[in-house]
Amino acid sequence: MAKILICQHVGYEILGTLNPLFKEAGFRLRYVNFGRFPDQRPEVDGYDGLVLLGGPMNVDQEERFPHLSHEMRMIEAAMKRGLPVLGICLGSQLIARTLGARVGRNGIREIGWHPVTLTEAGRRDPVLAHFQEEESLFHWHGDTFELPKDAVHLASSRDCRHQAFRYGERVYGFQFHLEVDEPMIERWLVVPQHRCELEEIRNRTCPDRIRNETPERIARLKELSEKTFGEFIKLFGERRKYLRLPSR
Repeated sequence: MAKILICQHVGYEILGTLNPLFKEAGFRLRYVNFGRFPDQRPEVDGYDGLVLLGGPMNVDQEERFPHLSHEMRMIEAAMKRGLPVLGICLGSQLIARTLGARVGRNGIREIGWHPVTLTEAGRRDPVLAHFQEEESLFHWHGDTFELPKDAVHLASSRDCRHQAFRYGERVYGFQFHLEVDEPMIERWLVVPQHRCELEEIRNRTCPDRIRNETPERIARLKELSEKTFGEFIKLFGERRKYLRLPSR
């Protein structure tokens, strides 16, 4: 039975729709909740994969959140072992930073439903190949990453060039949130920090607009989530290829 280590940073950012897919595949999941237990220092030894979820902190806040440095060491160890690694939002930024790429403020804070377009490489990628050329996906981020050296650029949006990348064959970083469902989105809309962020961009979107758009788009997001994460799960059955990582 495959064992997966899940790095969680705040209580409201969870595996979401990915959780039942992992369970149905028979995987054992271990959550490490750094929001509640910031001093935990797990290792990837004995695990078959690593998933890093989102969070409100920035990757350069290592002094305030020392676990971020430890997570990057875990990412490096997982990649060296050839394990499947998935990073969502903050998780994708941590992977990019581990690979030596710059992570910083995006020009525009992307919150709510925004169209994402696959690159040519994205259309050929086995995990994302079922996407239409443009899909409306859910976002909640103010930072972004530069494309790591030797990584494959998979997707872009109008306001954020680097939405997804693959490194090697088993490491994926997604800036967007495929894992959310309607209850998760509603919880996010009432988080105090999120309410402040929405107030800052009230000229571009608002909670009511997000609530109105969600019923129109959530079924397609669930379909994309099941197909995308289903393809990611298949990577656990492939032969490991150990990676040589770029120096930072």
